[in-house]
Amino acid sequence: MVTQATSYSRTSPYYDTPIVNNNFLDIVSYRPIPFNPQDVFMTITAVYQFRPDLLAYDLYNDANLWWVFAARNPNLLGPDPYFNMVAGLQIYVPTQSTLQKVLGI
Repeated sequence: MVTQATSYSRTSPYYDTPIVNNNFLDIVSYRPIPFNPQDVFMTITAVYQFRPDLLAYDLYNDANLWWVFAARNPNLLGPDPYFNMVAGLQIYVPTQSTLQKVLGI
């Protein structure tokens, strides 16, 4: 039996991830972050290498939003958004207003 993970906050990457047999989380299912022409094209610096949580904190004041970079850049950050976030990589960074609309935060 699969149910929705309703006990997670809107900022959590697990918000839409199903719970299997009321026991464990299924494979994480990021909510899509759509293209917005106001997105910022950013080059990752050494400060943020392997630290999407730190970038999320600095941009949005919420380290829990680390996963939005992977959701917005799935081909670049792929299955491992921590170790694929390396210095020199260029990614699109969603604006705060985009996250407010998409995530309802």
